[in-house]
Amino acid sequence: MLPNRLLLFVLSDQRYGVPLHAVERVVRAVEITPLPKAPDIVLGLVNVQGRVIPVVDMRRRFRLPRRDLALTDQMVIARTSRRAVALVADAVTGVIEYVERDSDEAREVLPGLQYVEGVVKLDDGLILIHDLDKFLSLEEDAALDRAVETA
Repeated sequence: MLPNRLLLFVLSDQRYGVPLHAVERVVRAVEITPLPKAPDIVLGLVNVQGRVIPVVDMRRRFRLPRRDLALTDQMVIARTSRRAVALVADAVTGVIEYVERDSDEAREVLPGLQYVEGVVKLDDGLILIHDLDKFLSLEEDAALDRAVETA
């Protein structure tokens, strides 16, 4: 059984993971340029080495308390099936490997949480595996396209 790899990050003391194959890089948080007419889930845009990338507000999606960007925050530049996105994290804590038997499908553990594809059980707690392709709804994705085109 081949191991899966996740990049781990923290939001409000909860650990999340994104599949490592979807991650391009991790960078320090930078100033976010507001994007008028973008969906509420989009904080704005950042320039990462000449690429303009939308910043997605994971706190809002997971109904966590809002907070201002901190100097210690990091941005995970990751790829969905349609675009690159920047995910703001309180901290990026590393990479883990796990095998399927150590995880459960999210609907078995957390019914109704459509943005999480699974849960990995570790000795020191749970990791919620983030599904990047379901993070933006079709409507939000289309609205983001329109906002970027008119910016």
